[in-house]
Amino acid sequence: MNSGPSDPASTGARGTAPGAGRLCLVTGATGYIGGRLVPELLAAGYRVRCLARTPDKLRDHPWAGEAEVVRGDVTDPESVAAALEGVDVAYYLVHALGTGRHFEATDRRAAQNFAERAEAAGVRRLVYLGGLLPAGVPERELSPHLRSRAEVGRILLASRVPTAVLRAAVVIGSGSASFEMLRYLTERLPVMVTPSWIRTRVQPIAIRDVLRYLVGAAGLPPAVDRAFDIGGPDVVTYRDMMRTYAQVAGLPRRLILTLPVLTPRLSSYWVGLVTPVPAGIARPLTESLRHEVVCRDHDIAQYVPDPPGHPYGLAKAIELALCRVRQAQVATRWSSAAVPGAPSDPLPTDPGWAGGSLYTDERHIAVPASRAALWQVIEGVGGVNGWYSMPLAWAARGWLDRFAGGVGLGRGRRDDRYLRVGDSLDFWRVEALDRGSLLRLRAEMRMPGLGWLEMYAEDAPGGAGGEPGAGSRYRQRAVYHPHGLLGHLYWWAVSPFHAAVFGGMARNIARAAARQPDPGPDVGPGVGVGSRPR
Repeated sequence: MNSGPSDPASTGARGTAPGAGRLCLVTGATGYIGGRLVPELLAAGYRVRCLARTPDKLRDHPWAGEAEVVRGDVTDPESVAAALEGVDVAYYLVHALGTGRHFEATDRRAAQNFAERAEAAGVRRLVYLGGLLPAGVPERELSPHLRSRAEVGRILLASRVPTAVLRAAVVIGSGSASFEMLRYLTERLPVMVTPSWIRTRVQPIAIRDVLRYLVGAAGLPPAVDRAFDIGGPDVVTYRDMMRTYAQVAGLPRRLILTLPVLTPRLSSYWVGLVTPVPAGIARPLTESLRHEVVCRDHDIAQYVPDPPGHPYGLAKAIELALCRVRQAQVATRWSSAAVPGAPSDPLPTDPGWAGGSLYTDERHIAVPASRAALWQVIEGVGGVNGWYSMPLAWAARGWLDRFAGGVGLGRGRRDDRYLRVGDSLDFWRVEALDRGSLLRLRAEMRMPGLGWLEMYAEDAPGGAGGEPGAGSRYRQRAVYHPHGLLGHLYWWAVSPFHAAVFGGMARNIARAAARQPDPGPDVGPGVGVGSRPR
């Protein structure tokens, strides 16, 4: 089931929908919500411009050819001013959570900058998705995450631009951090010793309803300048959510025991060990569950009417999310946005790079298979397919990373067969993708330096690897830029294992390609059998 134009909750067909060609700016389009909002806005007849620090991350999205993408950052006044030129509706879907101890100050500065530039540009409407706030709790007692979200909402509402602040609690949708946390906790632990926050009441909402309200907010009358609570019809405890998930997923009833001594910090480490969601992201989620978060009104329905059957109940929201997961149709994931604290420096391409030492490990191997067959193996690495060498060593590195507060191997893949620039892939992220030719991954595991892994599918020397039955060549390069003495020591400590890990990986990828049924002629990099149908 799709959440696009064919969904009963959809905003309508292109050309006849309320957008009528108005221009929307979407910040945070590389993230979970923003990446799903863009196609919904396009379906509603809006023109869309995306502001992204790394525009290449949006290149492979199915809607990329229909939206304008500009480079910029919400903390940079000049880039924001340029992005807002001619914009009717601006969506603010970014936050600095996890960027350091001073993320609240960064959020404050970015929101003020955005509000000021929106006023100057004559924007007619701001829309912001924040967090649902507990009633009667002083703001100083809120988690830093919720406190910052509340402050950003106030800053935008204080501008002269009519603003709609939508406040949601737990968002249930395939790939959301909240859903992944719920899913893995319930599936992996038939008997759970849990913290006291599982008894806190929350009002979850389906991602499809969040998107419906976000799109509808673009058409609010100019006089509407306020916050709205948004939620589904069910008010439940987290314990209820886990039991509902087990019932929908066809799992035996879970035994849940409560242990009141688990603090939010300890809870985040516990969640980080059991689920793919790292502690740095799990902590704000668990901290937000300390207080009851229930909608105090449903006034949004006066302006964005609920179609029959909406908003979805918890069981229906879980059912739809599971359907997407099982059909491998997860459009965006919580890890679509960069992991807080993860390196983002691009790979230095100049062999004589002046930025310091670069260590490399390079492998070449002839492959008795077409380049198209080889590429299918390359694009399928990681996740359930693993890394083609020493699985115990990869698993151990993943666990070490989790204990160090990193992401580990648990993130897996968004799609088992196809990748796109910006995708998370275990503890890597896709930095470059020339389909049929090159896959470059940037390391996001904890280590004293920056690392990349490149995998190439090439024509065999003297022949055309695209011809059925012809051979090809696999080339693999690991690149490491150390930080300080510890970085150099790290490389020399692990380099004795490279022959087994990287050498074995190259050999096993070549063998896997040789066993792969030939998919047919590959007409060149970026086209042909390796390309995913649009």
